Amino acid sequence: MASKKRQNLRRPIMELLDLLGKRWMLRIFWELRDGQACSFRDLQQRCDDLSPSVLNVRLKELRAAGYLAVQADGYALTPTGLELLQILGALNDFAAKQTRR
Repeated sequence: MASKKRQNLRRPIMELLDLLGKRWMLRIFWELRDGQACSFRDLQQRCDDLSPSVLNVRLKELRAAGYLAVQADGYALTPTGLELLQILGALNDFAAKQTRR
């Protein structure tokens, strides 16, 4: 019973980090960074020929979280996804500074 209560008390930041920590998730974000829509096949090639089943699962997860939308010409980050991308860029800059120390 106590473990169920702990699961219900998960922090939003932990849920986000769990999502972004999944294999290929950040790479998909990176490949969509220009804000332009990208077809499934093109996105698969940009991700070093990522298996279609894994890509499909990751795209569904990103859509369910509200970071990705399907448009007529492919997949694109939503405004929320673009906002998250900016935050990830700042986090990347912070990490780069830390490695130079």
